[in-house]
Amino acid sequence: MNSSKSVIRAGIAPGLEAAVGRVVGWCASALAIVGGAVLTALAIMSVISITGRWAVGTSIPLLSSMGPVQGDFELVEMGAAFAVFSFLGWCQYQRGHVTVDIFVSRLSPRALAGLSTLSNAAITAVAVLIAWQHGLGMMDRMRYNESTMILQVPIWWSYAASLVGAWMFALVSLYTVWRSANEMLGQGESAHATGH
Repeated sequence: MNSSKSVIRAGIAPGLEAAVGRVVGWCASALAIVGGAVLTALAIMSVISITGRWAVGTSIPLLSSMGPVQGDFELVEMGAAFAVFSFLGWCQYQRGHVTVDIFVSRLSPRALAGLSTLSNAAITAVAVLIAWQHGLGMMDRMRYNESTMILQVPIWWSYAASLVGAWMFALVSLYTVWRSANEMLGQGESAHATGH
């Protein structure tokens, strides 16, 4: 007879929740990596632009004609907005948002999972509201054909890019409600899950 015991997870479709969690986690991770790449490119571009500003008027050959990157401030604004939104889903998936542990440190793992279920439901509502309003803002920018001053890039492009991250945050938040509910119905949040 096999002496190993199979673990039966409690909750709402726990096997499906685990599978969905892997897909949601992968998507959130991939988007965060893209956001990190954009942020890295912006940092490199900023160094080049600052060096170009400094080099104007110097007697150093090649550098004296370099100049700043045209529209660097606009590119930083648009890219940073995308990067911030692209990190939110991964942070939520990893339970990386700020918590006040002093108030919950004495709770049982199941009570902590119950509290997480409520807080994840609240953050899901906020994430959906943010994504919805961001989408409406994007549609306004499209309707009025607003563009940046120097590069003349349509502003709605950056809204659209950021909207991907906003909806990913909402989707991940919805998943974390399911995950926390299953933890509440099962053994509760483990110390590994909460980072303690």
